[in-house]
Amino acid sequence: MKKPLEVLKHYPDHDYTLCGALESRARHDPQRPFMLHGGRTWSWHEFADTVGKAARVLAARGIVKGGRVGVMARNSDGHIVMLFALARIGAIMVPVNPEFGVEETRYVLHHAQVSGVVAGSDALDTAREACKGLKVEPWFVLLDAGRHDVPLLADLIARAPDLALPDGAADDTCLIVYTSGTTGFPKGAMHSQKSFVTGGEAFVQRVYLQDDDRVMIVLPLFHINAMFYSVAGTLAAGCRMLIINRFSASTFWQTVVDHGVTEVNIIEAIGTILKNRPRSEFRPGHKLRKVYGVRESVADCFRDDFGVPHGIGGYGMTEIPGVTCNPFEGPQKKGSMGPIGRHPDPARPWAQCRIVDDAGRDVGVGEEGELIVKTPIIMQGYYRDPEQTREAFRDGWFLTGDLVKRDADGYFFFVTRKKDIIRRRGENIAGAELDRVIGAHPAVHEAAAIPVPAELGEDEILVAVVLKPGHSANADDIAQWCRERLAPMKVPRYVLFVDELPHTPTHKVAKAVLRRDTTLRARAVDLAAA
Repeated sequence: MKKPLEVLKHYPDHDYTLCGALESRARHDPQRPFMLHGGRTWSWHEFADTVGKAARVLAARGIVKGGRVGVMARNSDGHIVMLFALARIGAIMVPVNPEFGVEETRYVLHHAQVSGVVAGSDALDTAREACKGLKVEPWFVLLDAGRHDVPLLADLIARAPDLALPDGAADDTCLIVYTSGTTGFPKGAMHSQKSFVTGGEAFVQRVYLQDDDRVMIVLPLFHINAMFYSVAGTLAAGCRMLIINRFSASTFWQTVVDHGVTEVNIIEAIGTILKNRPRSEFRPGHKLRKVYGVRESVADCFRDDFGVPHGIGGYGMTEIPGVTCNPFEGPQKKGSMGPIGRHPDPARPWAQCRIVDDAGRDVGVGEEGELIVKTPIIMQGYYRDPEQTREAFRDGWFLTGDLVKRDADGYFFFVTRKKDIIRRRGENIAGAELDRVIGAHPAVHEAAAIPVPAELGEDEILVAVVLKPGHSANADDIAQWCRERLAPMKVPRYVLFVDELPHTPTHKVAKAVLRRDTTLRARAVDLAAA
C-alpha cells in the first residue's frame, strides 16, 4: 500500500484547477477507467474530452466566468461532466436535491440567479415551475432521455461548437452548496476550485486512497460529502468511481461484489440501515476494505459481521469539509471525531481547532465548548449573504455551532449542536446524547429528543420515537431504559411514538420541524401524570 503522499506524487504537478488536476491524472494512463454509471464506463481520456466539449456547449449558451447553472437530478455521470465543464470556464455548479418541491427549488434557483438548469426528466417540471419569475429566463437541458421538449445534454455535446474558452482559475468559485435550511432559509456555501482539489488530496490521507481503489458513491451529489470526499478523492488518487443513482440497502452488498468496490462513504442512517438488514443480503466475498462515516453504533458490526477492516469516522461541515478524522493507521477511539486531520504533505499547513466558551475563551481538556476552526478547505462565504458570512466568523475563526470536548491526546468528541441543548432544572442537556441512548434500545429505530415548555419555566424533555418493524415498546419501557443509563434529570417526561421523523435532505433529523409542531406534547404520554 502506497503512502498518501506517494499516491499524489505519482502524477505531474498542476495548477489546482479541476481541469488542471484532471489533465494531470489523464496523462498518466489515458485509457484506464475513471467513472462508471448506468452500465457505461468512461476512461480518463474520454471524460476529459467530453468535458472540453461540454464547456463549449455551455459557453455557446451564454455561460461566462462566474455564471451559475443548476443541476437537479438523481446521481449521474452528468453531474460530474457538468461540474468539470463549468469549472473549465470558471463558472459555478449549483446542485439541487431532486426531491425538493417547487417552493424549496424556487428559493435555491432564484437566490443563486441561475442562467440554466440541467435536470433529470423527473425533476424537470418542478425546476421549470420554480424558475418562473426569474429576471432572465434560464434555459433547460436534460440529463436523461424521456422528454422530447428539451434537448439532451449528450446530443448537445455530440455537436459541440468550435469556439475559444476562457480559463478557470484555482480561486474561481466552482460550487455553491446550499445548506439544509433546518432553521430559516438555506445558505449557499461557496467553494473554490482550489478548495475542491485540496479537499480530495486530504481525503486520500483520511482513507489512504490508492490509485487502484474503486470508490462507490451512494450519497447524493448535491451533498458536500459525495463531492468533496468521493469525487474529489477519486480525482486526487487517480482511481475510479462507481456512481449509484441512489442508495439501495437491498442491493448494496451485491453491487459492492459485482464491481469490486473497495471504498464507500456513508452517513449514520445508512450504517444503521445496513446493520439492521437481513444478513441474507450480505455477500461475504466482497473486496470492501474502507468505509468512511462509520459511527460508534455500527463500528463493531462493520468490522466483525461485514469484515470491513477500516471503518473511519471524522468531522466536517458544508462550510469546512474534513476538519478532523480518526487516523487510518490508528489509534482510533470509539465515539471520537478523531484528532485534527492533515494533508498528505506534512509541510502543508492544515486545520487549527479551538474549543471556547461563550465569551470566546479557550476551555481546558475534557471541558465542553464550541468548536471554532481555521482551515485551508473553507468556504469563500455565503453567496449573496454578507451578513450571515460575517456572523459565521470571529477574528478569522469559523464558528461551527457545535459543542465538543477534547481529551488529553487531542481527540475531539461531539456533544451536540448549540441549538440542540435542552435547559432543564438549571442544567444543560444535550439532545444528541438522549437520541443516542434511546436509539440504542433494541426496539427503537430512531429517536429525537427536543425541549418543550415546562410549567415553571425552562424546558421539559419530549422524545419522539420510531420503533423497528415487528418490535414493541411503551413509554415506561423507554423511561426505564433511560433511568438505567442516564442521570435522573435526563429522563424524558414525554414520550411520543410516531411512524417516522422529519429529515433534512442530508438525512439528519429535522428537529426544527419537530420543535415547531405545537401538538406534540398533547399527543405524547406524560410520564409525570402516569
